[in-house]
Amino acid sequence: MNQKIDCFIAFNGTKETQQAIHKLKASPLVQSVFVLTREAVALDGAETLVANQLFATECIEQIAAKTSGSYALLALQPTPLGIGHYALERMKQLAEASEAAMLYADYFELKEGIRSNHPVIDYQAGSLRDDFNFGPVQFYRKDVLNFFCSEKHPDYQYAGYYALRLLASRMGEICRVPEFLFSMTETDTRQSGEKQFDYVSGNAREKQVEMEQACTDHLKEIGGFLPSNFKSVDFAGEFPVEATVVIPVRNRIKTIRDAVDSVLSQKTNFPFNLIVVDNHSTDGTTELLKGYLDERLIHVIPDSTDLGIGGCWNEAVFHPQCGRFAVQLDSDDLYFDETTLQQVVDKFYEEKCAMVIGSYQMCNFALEEIPPGLIDHNEWTPENGPNNALRINGLGAPRAFYTPILREIRIPNTSYGEDYAVGLAISRTWKIGRIYQAIYRCRRWEDNSDASLDIGKQNAHNAYKDSLRTFELKARQQANQS
Repeated sequence: MNQKIDCFIAFNGTKETQQAIHKLKASPLVQSVFVLTREAVALDGAETLVANQLFATECIEQIAAKTSGSYALLALQPTPLGIGHYALERMKQLAEASEAAMLYADYFELKEGIRSNHPVIDYQAGSLRDDFNFGPVQFYRKDVLNFFCSEKHPDYQYAGYYALRLLASRMGEICRVPEFLFSMTETDTRQSGEKQFDYVSGNAREKQVEMEQACTDHLKEIGGFLPSNFKSVDFAGEFPVEATVVIPVRNRIKTIRDAVDSVLSQKTNFPFNLIVVDNHSTDGTTELLKGYLDERLIHVIPDSTDLGIGGCWNEAVFHPQCGRFAVQLDSDDLYFDETTLQQVVDKFYEEKCAMVIGSYQMCNFALEEIPPGLIDHNEWTPENGPNNALRINGLGAPRAFYTPILREIRIPNTSYGEDYAVGLAISRTWKIGRIYQAIYRCRRWEDNSDASLDIGKQNAHNAYKDSLRTFELKARQQANQS
């Protein structure tokens, strides 16, 4: 058997690409090097493959056709690539020992002339995000590429590579090597808070449709697909009020008044109240809240001192004054206008659903609209939304729940992803309603919890959400088997 490696790298400038070619060819393990480029380029020691879209089905098929060794090294990000000392030997050694379908590794990141460690996270069954970071290099078994071609995937322009790595996860393990074997120059220097809305820019809609199809096909293959027979809700029982707005807060003296006032100014044809769970604020937030005389505002300071946002939500949801529907509002944000609460409750009765998710407008601290503007998650469909929910990283805002079901599920006591966990669990069984016009203002400013996260925090967040998807995927597979 030919135990050599065929290498496929994206063109990123003649000088930089040529350096990568020479480094790869210096290893006796490398059989051939191919450069993926939009037009033919003369390069020493490599053959060029013309590919208009690096992640298209056609490009993956070209790679498979040119792979004659046992392994294919893919480096498809068009940025300068560095290969560490004996990195290829190490990848091949571990590939043979593990028989993994695909390997990837931690890497060094070069940003604005500074080198730093960039660890990645372990792959799980629930790592279904199409933007999962595998680093600059992925190491595939040849048979995975061959099988990809035999499956006759759709002619994806954006989701070809995504479909390939989902296939790899079905053919064996996807394993992380926790060693810094490669380096990559990072050209996107934006902070984490600026990157999270990339999915709504440019060709995002066409790309999202393809990614959803690839993920849906994968779920069908592994027994995790949900047919569209979701339950409706009978809103029976007596409650103190029809709706309760829930605001967890800790040290938001600059924004909490705006949030509270936006609730108390709501115009509805039903009674509502507001439960603010004040998580032991020390900046004057507590005193400000105590100054309100409106009896609709219920100010709760929990006995526990170890609560995250989810734990604060549980305090509100199990409060005796919580209404039939519990409606979210973050302490940084505010409702779009005085009709928000009425629209949410009307949607519950219109669709008899267990959860309602609205749309929000991005704005700055002064409430001026900022790009990308409206976030409406219009990729959601009643038939396939609960399946696509396993791929996307969030479901939208504001979120509202039928209180008895929320009390049954409960909310994880975390301060990140707690809403997503509940949304996934509800979507497995119950119908979810959507509102596609703006009913919420999401205020972006320097004190947002996700404005500027270091790599360790980003990895922790992503690993946690992947774990939520893993647990939910297993629950759906078990439900389908039974």
